[in-house]
Amino acid sequence: MSRASASLYSSMDIKRLRRWLFVFFLAIAIPTSLLIVQTYSQLKWESFHQQRGLAEELSQRIEARFSQLINAEEARPFTDYAFLNLAGDPEANFLQLSPIARYPVATEIPGLIGYFQLDAKGELSTPMVPIDISRFSSYGIDSDEQNARLALQTQIYQILSQNHLLDNSPRPAEAVALDSSSPNRQNITARLAAEKEEVLQRKPDFAKRAESLDKNNPYTQAAFDQLERKTPKKDRQVAENRLDANDLGLADSEVDGRESRQKQQFDAGLAKKKARIELNSLPILAEETAATTENIPQPESPASVPTSATATATVIGASQFYPGLKVRTFESEIDPLVFSQLESGHFVLFRKVWRNGERTIQGLLIQKQTFLQELINTLFQQTGLSTASHLLVSYRGANIAVYPGRSNERYLSASRGSAQFNGQALYRSRLNEPFAELELVFNINKLPPGPGARVVVWLSIILMLILLSGFYLMYRLAARQIELARQQQDFVSAVSHELKTPLTSIRMYGEMLKQGWAAEDKKSEYYNFIFDESERLSRLINNVLQLARMSRNEQQANLHRITVVELVSLLESKVSSQIGHAGFQFKLECTAEGKVNIDVDWFTQIILNLVDNALKFSANADNKTIDISCQRLADNVIQFSIRDYGPGIEKQQMKSIFKLFYRSENETTRDTIGTGIGLALVQQMTQAMGGSIDVVNQQPGVVFRLSFPVRDE
Repeated sequence: MSRASASLYSSMDIKRLRRWLFVFFLAIAIPTSLLIVQTYSQLKWESFHQQRGLAEELSQRIEARFSQLINAEEARPFTDYAFLNLAGDPEANFLQLSPIARYPVATEIPGLIGYFQLDAKGELSTPMVPIDISRFSSYGIDSDEQNARLALQTQIYQILSQNHLLDNSPRPAEAVALDSSSPNRQNITARLAAEKEEVLQRKPDFAKRAESLDKNNPYTQAAFDQLERKTPKKDRQVAENRLDANDLGLADSEVDGRESRQKQQFDAGLAKKKARIELNSLPILAEETAATTENIPQPESPASVPTSATATATVIGASQFYPGLKVRTFESEIDPLVFSQLESGHFVLFRKVWRNGERTIQGLLIQKQTFLQELINTLFQQTGLSTASHLLVSYRGANIAVYPGRSNERYLSASRGSAQFNGQALYRSRLNEPFAELELVFNINKLPPGPGARVVVWLSIILMLILLSGFYLMYRLAARQIELARQQQDFVSAVSHELKTPLTSIRMYGEMLKQGWAAEDKKSEYYNFIFDESERLSRLINNVLQLARMSRNEQQANLHRITVVELVSLLESKVSSQIGHAGFQFKLECTAEGKVNIDVDWFTQIILNLVDNALKFSANADNKTIDISCQRLADNVIQFSIRDYGPGIEKQQMKSIFKLFYRSENETTRDTIGTGIGLALVQQMTQAMGGSIDVVNQQPGVVFRLSFPVRDE
């Protein structure tokens, strides 16, 4: 240790060290914590954007699924809504059931109830039931299936009647009167006039279809006009899709970029929605030419479905050939499908078909919850997004379905740091036409930590543990150095005192003897005093030199086997003179037999140090006796004991007395002499020879016990 560091440690105390290390720890811990917090916060925002991307991707998948289904329905020809269709070339005269006339209906639309058709007179028909229900058996349909088909038609009838979409269904009071002064009649007339103008502008060949809008009873078909709303304007569409940049913490450029993509998707959806013209062929059956004058009865009974004249053709199973069958070929214009929700909660998809200047409504009814569950929630629950958010489905601004996300307690978002996002809008998306009124809203439930967050957390924990462990070790090391510096100062002071006192006495008595000032009877006493003090100086110097050599690992024990009896006899003369000169009595008792592997010089130095320690601390004892004994224990160990009858050692000091430079007394007020290295050397040398040492308080006094293994062989 350099002089500068020694000076630093000597001027430092434990309290000051704690303060400096605490300030140093804060100087490192605070910036590190801020860096970790900032990194984790950034990861949370990255997770937010990642979840938002997942929501956008899921919305596109849902849109693709909706588009797949609606495209299949858009492509369905006008003739599919009839019970019978012509198969293949119309001139071949093959008849078969319509694809949607089979029971149960083979369709990929979840929750489909059934298809229906309203002609220009507002009369209801379904492809499930032929015009002449008395001919059911001729079409290869058994009685159970007949009842099921009739029940399905009745269910469709009930739903349409309940929602005031049939001419003979009960209506609210404000919709009953159909005179020209009625507001409802005026609204219908205005809609018909607007549609007539639209038709005139779209295609002159079909302009005559508008002329038929004022004929017959337009109420039933006009009721479907009330369901149809104009497609939201593009600016409104984008505005409702816009997410508040302040709420989400997004840059304006990012929001604008998403708006631009939404505009492109919306414009592309609008571009596809155009009417199409197709050429159709239907068989001319007797039932189509017969007059149908019966009113549709009340829906309570499946048998109360409208019927007409008997058909002239039959279909059994697959396609059947009918020679001479008359076929009618015509051209029709089919408008795009329109989607709406009825008052009863059902969904309806319908379209207008123009044929010979007359308008026909074709559509299908859908169970809302099944439809949304299969097409939206199933996909939502299959993605990891469902562990982070809830999904709301709204129609024209009103929530119609809420699908909560799955709980995942492993997400670190359960912590307070991520709670700031809970309930916040993640992403909103409208579907393309005809489902433009349906909107998907994703709200954050529990935000996952994002990529790398777990690594950051563990690295933060490891870093904090390293910092705490490092500063603790630094504190222990610095505290040890401070204590060592203090002990070294005490050691220097003690050595100075130990050297100065005997040297002064030796010099004084030497001068007296040299000058002849000592009487003859005192000379022997002075010689003995000089000898004792020189012996004490020799032991002190030997201890210091031994400590220096052992600290540098320059000296190893020179072990050789010796009997206990021989060892004790070598020690007896030296120990007895040391004890006798101090005015103490010496008591030796050794009955052990055997050999030990030991360094005799080291062992002698150990015993002398222990005896010297006993003499110092029992100087004021009533019983001034030093007991040395040895015995062989049952586990083949020779134990040497050195006991005094002094005050003993306090219990809290038992573990410290063997520490280097340790003294139980303050250097400025201590009564005993010594340097604090004797017992430390005793322990080091004992352990170096393969032995052990311990200390036990007695009543009175204390006993030090040295144990060495027996080496008889």
